[in-house]
Amino acid sequence: MINRSVLIILPAQDFNEQEYLIIINALERSHVKVFIASDAYALCSGSNGLKVKNDMQLYNIHESNFGGIIFIGGSGVRNYWNNSHLHSIARKFHLKKKPVGAICAAPIILAKAGIITECATCYPDDKKELERTGVEYKDNPIIISNNIVTAKDPSSVGEFIKIFLNELAKN
Repeated sequence: MINRSVLIILPAQDFNEQEYLIIINALERSHVKVFIASDAYALCSGSNGLKVKNDMQLYNIHESNFGGIIFIGGSGVRNYWNNSHLHSIARKFHLKKKPVGAICAAPIILAKAGIITECATCYPDDKKELERTGVEYKDNPIIISNNIVTAKDPSSVGEFIKIFLNELAKN
């Protein structure tokens, strides 16, 4: 049975609203149930003031409840790069072969979690941080490796979500 639910990890502050809105709309149009997780206690704040209520705290995530996970980018995601709990969550989804997606600055979380080992894309300003993890930076809009999809920036989000939905349908 296909699990038609996706967990979105949002930074508490300064998430990329464009990425978030495009992904939410595409998932809802595809009849995928969306859940938002963050370490915010009430509302997550986007880079332009959009407020989003989270459904759960990061510490209440059980990967068995979701078909896949997406890490939204934005400048606020840099505060999560070294979050060992998020690393653990990413590894659990990856080990269950569920789709794992990350956009903009968020692929660094996956690299630091050890689930990206060869190459990925990310926001060009964060290239050096990605390379410090031993992962080769590729200046491509999208990189797909097994069940992991990384996207460079907001201009890649439309293609990213199509590929992610295809990966979700495979499970």
